[in-house]
Amino acid sequence: MIQTITSVGLPIDETLMIQKNRLVPKDGLKGGEKRISIVTGTHGDELEGQYVCYELQRRIIKNYDCLTGIVDVYPAINPLGIDSITRGIPGFDLDMNRIFPGSENGSMPEYIASKIIDDLSGSDVTIDIHASNIFLKEIPQVRINEVSKDVLLPYAKLINVDYIWVHASATVLESTLAYSLNLTGTPTLVVEMGVGMRITKKYGDQLVDGIFALMKNLGIWNGDTVTPKAPIISEDGKVSFLNAGSSGLFIPKVEHWKNVKQGDCIGEILNPLTGKIDETICAPNNGIVFTLREYPIVSEGSLIARILA
Repeated sequence: MIQTITSVGLPIDETLMIQKNRLVPKDGLKGGEKRISIVTGTHGDELEGQYVCYELQRRIIKNYDCLTGIVDVYPAINPLGIDSITRGIPGFDLDMNRIFPGSENGSMPEYIASKIIDDLSGSDVTIDIHASNIFLKEIPQVRINEVSKDVLLPYAKLINVDYIWVHASATVLESTLAYSLNLTGTPTLVVEMGVGMRITKKYGDQLVDGIFALMKNLGIWNGDTVTPKAPIISEDGKVSFLNAGSSGLFIPKVEHWKNVKQGDCIGEILNPLTGKIDETICAPNNGIVFTLREYPIVSEGSLIARILA
């Protein structure tokens, strides 16, 4: 059942609506059912979650008798951004994931944010799905604030991702959707995967498999599920960041999600004007490349890769 969470008037007789699709058991709700919420579309240039929303619902509808709880799907909480392929909210020059929990008496984006928080609050688990930007490719991963580690880690281990990154509290922005929900007692996992403005079907299918495994654990699904992958779990101290020291054209020399040894060439920054290699970027340690530059044009300081030791 499609429901409108909130709506606001826009210029020229248009209306902005934030909608969700609620799926419930065929025989209706009897009280006490568990609820999972799938949220995406916060950033208009992150599209990986759109496929996840589709595929999750397609599988549920195909085997509806197996649904024993509530599944709420929010495919676009920033619909203006999705429609215009804009990361933030068009017209406001604003990153929606920097205004939560919002305010009912605030500006239009703050009002919408507050209504989204109100509607999601009380979910047994919320999964906030993001893609990377257009510049980087990420393997399917969950990112967790270390303050919420004890609550979230058991859920994160079930959703079939390759990697769980536990962040230090100082690096977590307090104005994000996930932080605001976790603060109020709604367990929320942040998933990052793929590339901005793209759909990586393999990653989407992998995550959907994991969502069903989590739903079964919660008592929302009684159908068949996969055995989730055993993810690598790390904290900030095990992650190396490689940044460009010069501008130019980055050409990778390694594959994404592959092991490297200290001193291995990660890639080269080429100078199209001089025909020379301006920089060779080498691995500072042994590890696995879980983030890799996708967009080839780089400036000094651009993130090239992350390596998990």
